[in-house]
Amino acid sequence: MNILNFVSSFSDESKCELKIKTIRENQGVVCKKCESTSHYWKSDKKCWECKKCKFRTSLKSGTIMEYSKLPLQYWLLAMGLMSMTKKGLSALELQRQLSHKRYEPIWAMMHKIRQAMGQRENKYQLNDWVELDHGSFEIDFNTETEKSKATVLVCAQVDPLLDTPKHGKSKPDRSVRYLKMNHVDDMSKESTLFYADRLINQEAHVITDNHKSYKQLRNVVKAHTAIQCLDKSLSSQMLPWVHIAISNAKRWLLGIHHSVNHDFLQNYLDEFCFKFNRRYFGVQLLDRLIIAVVDPNPNS
Repeated sequence: MNILNFVSSFSDESKCELKIKTIRENQGVVCKKCESTSHYWKSDKKCWECKKCKFRTSLKSGTIMEYSKLPLQYWLLAMGLMSMTKKGLSALELQRQLSHKRYEPIWAMMHKIRQAMGQRENKYQLNDWVELDHGSFEIDFNTETEKSKATVLVCAQVDPLLDTPKHGKSKPDRSVRYLKMNHVDDMSKESTLFYADRLINQEAHVITDNHKSYKQLRNVVKAHTAIQCLDKSLSSQMLPWVHIAISNAKRWLLGIHHSVNHDFLQNYLDEFCFKFNRRYFGVQLLDRLIIAVVDPNPNS
C-alpha cells in the first residue's frame, strides 16, 4: 500500500476501527471469560458482547494495543510507515509526523509493534540449506555514553549452490530466501546450540565456518558442513548472505536509529527480519502486520 492509498483508507478513526474490527472477526473473537466464539457487535459501545455470558471485548482487548490510550489511527499510521518504507523510521520522526507532545508513548508503541513482528517470526523455522554465523553489533550498554558490542546469531536460508555462472564478480552464487537474527549472550557451544535449535528446523543442512562453537550442530540439525577458511577475509565469500545481512542490518541501525540500547536490540532485529522475509508481499505487507499486531494468541 502506498501513502496515497493509506491516507484515503484510514483518513479518520472510524475507518481505522472498521479495519481492526474486520480483521479481528476474520480471525475469530474469543471470550476471555467463557472462551465462547459466539459474539455480536454493539455499535454504540464499539465492542463485541458474548452471546453466552455477556462479557464484552473491545477492539484492543487481548492485543498488544490493549492498554494503550493512543488512537487506532496512530497505530495504523505507525504500522503503515514501518512497513511501507524500506528503511523504516525513528520514533522521533514519527512523533514529529503525528505532532504528538510526548516522545515516550510513540516510542513504546513502535516497540510493541516490533514485538508483534518478533512473535510472528517465532512461528517459523528455517529449513533446507542454511548459512549460519555470528555478527558483532555496536550498542549503547546503558543510559550513559558507554559503548559495547553485542553478539548476534545470524541465519540465512539459501538455495543450494547453482551450476549457472555468476552475473558479476560481487554476486553470490546462491539466492537468499529468509533471515533469522537472535541476540545471544556469547559464542559458546551451549548458546549456539540452544538458539540454533529454536531458529532452524532439525531437517536442515547448515553451512558454517570452522569456528569451535559450531562443532556440535549435528546434535540439532540433520547435516552440518564446516568450511575451512584460513584467510578470514574470504569468509564473506564462503557465507555470503549472512555477511550481507549483517552489513545491511548494521547500516540500517546506524542510518535510522544511530544507536540502540542493549535491552531493545532484539526488537530492532525482529523488525529488520520481518520486513526482509516479506519483501515480496507488496501491498499485502501492511495487512500481514496488522494481523500480527491484533493476534490475541501470538505464541500459539
